[in-house]
Amino acid sequence: MTRVERPPAHAGQGLLSSVGASWMRAPYPALVVDAHGGVVEVNARAAGLFPRAAAGVPLADVAPDWLVQAHGRASEGAGEPAAGPGGSARGRHAQWSLEAHPTRGVDGQIVWWLVDDTDRALAEAALKSEQERTAFLADASSRLLASLNSQRCMEVAVELAAEFLADAAVLVAPASGRRHPLATCVDGEVEHLLARIDPSAVPGLAEALQGFPPVPSRWIDPASLPDWAVPGGFGGPVGSVVVTPLPGHGVPAGALILLRRSDHAAFDTSEEVFARVFAARAGAALSAARLYMEQSGITATLMAELLPPMLQRVHGVEFAGAYRASQDSERVGGDFYDVHPGTGPGEKTLAVLGDVCGKGLEAAVLTGKIRSTLQALLPLAGDHLQLLRMLNGALLNSRHTRFATLVLASVLRREGTTRLSLTSAGHPLPLIVRHDGTVEEAATSGTLIGALPDVRATSAEVDLRPGESCLLFTDGVTEARGGPLGDVMFGDRRLRAALAECAGMPAEAVVERVHMLVAEWIGDNRHDDIAVMAITAPRTTHLTAVDGHTPGRYTT
Repeated sequence: MTRVERPPAHAGQGLLSSVGASWMRAPYPALVVDAHGGVVEVNARAAGLFPRAAAGVPLADVAPDWLVQAHGRASEGAGEPAAGPGGSARGRHAQWSLEAHPTRGVDGQIVWWLVDDTDRALAEAALKSEQERTAFLADASSRLLASLNSQRCMEVAVELAAEFLADAAVLVAPASGRRHPLATCVDGEVEHLLARIDPSAVPGLAEALQGFPPVPSRWIDPASLPDWAVPGGFGGPVGSVVVTPLPGHGVPAGALILLRRSDHAAFDTSEEVFARVFAARAGAALSAARLYMEQSGITATLMAELLPPMLQRVHGVEFAGAYRASQDSERVGGDFYDVHPGTGPGEKTLAVLGDVCGKGLEAAVLTGKIRSTLQALLPLAGDHLQLLRMLNGALLNSRHTRFATLVLASVLRREGTTRLSLTSAGHPLPLIVRHDGTVEEAATSGTLIGALPDVRATSAEVDLRPGESCLLFTDGVTEARGGPLGDVMFGDRRLRAALAECAGMPAEAVVERVHMLVAEWIGDNRHDDIAVMAITAPRTTHLTAVDGHTPGRYTT
């Protein structure tokens, strides 16, 4: 160590006279340094901070570089250092964070007063860390709740965990049968697996899957992890592991395994606590996503039973239908139709189209009950009045207070004629489209169902020749409002005119034509549920051979 020549005793008198001898007893570390960078004096606190500091020793040999550089700038008069105003500087020395403030003397010597701001620096670092964690949790919550798809939610959870909490993450979902769904992420690559695993192979994992408190990371030996718990491409040995449960809504949503490489710092207590906070957000999101998917599955199953069926030809007679709910966001409502085929060509097929009072899901529930009741009453299909009375009794005895209108059609084809028995129970009367475009109204009538203790009805017998159709429809067709001002009903006249143009068309074309015209009339206006069904006697065709070589021709 090079010792600098100490200046004469009178050289420091200017500075000492300006600050007084009391600086030696100051509560802060203080040392006097001359213009050449040599230590002149140190007080007791400075001597404790810099044990090798003594008169004549270069400052560079006893103090950190940031203080030496600050003294050089202050001595040269190069202006204020970048570390702070007035020539002050800040830096670290050993385990302390120090702030140095200079007091200049007329002879070039400088007293450096040192303030320990370690606690403040730690507080600032802690505050910054908490701000970053809060921002991360807010972003994580938004991303986790952005999708109600459980698989996508698992992906986001492991992506966030591997990016901000660890080097890799493995999410273990509750078992599906004998296998556990897994999602892994390392270096931004996410992989989904369905594996048969033993949770007890990872300390604390079996407990975490049941929602119990996590096992501290210091109790987990990384070397004992099974292969499935370390994602492929992890690279290098595992240095630290954290296992934490994912709490859900009443039941555990799974568990999260966080891994760090051996060349990275192990998880500390605060990081484990923060991992549990994140896991709580992820668990809530996963639980919500799974609950939504379960409810969606239940809804889809029930909806399949409530939706009108796909219609087709039955025993040589064409059936076609179309349905539109009152709300575009809904798939079911109060209108319905069904076709129950006879057991053979010689047995009657029962077609039903109806309208339940009301709209939406409540009306659809009653619709489902009516359809299932009619299914059970099929043995009475030959007697429409008895069937309606039995159905009326079932509705009156139910907890529902809604009523319904419907029309029954028993259909039987014999040779070239299709015979229909039509019965209306308070419903718009069926319309018959003849082959020449004439539109007739079936002469049937009856009371509605589910409102009165007694039901009265009269049936009409209608014969359809090839190419003729019978249209069943709900009042959502005729009462559909549209026009220039959106307040004019579609009405019977427009419906009859549309049907006259459908003479000779197949059932599917008749339904498509009516449905399209009504939709165009409505536009964006509000409307009731709409249901239409066409029953058509198909044109009889056969191939007539002209000779043995040329194509034949179809005749009707």
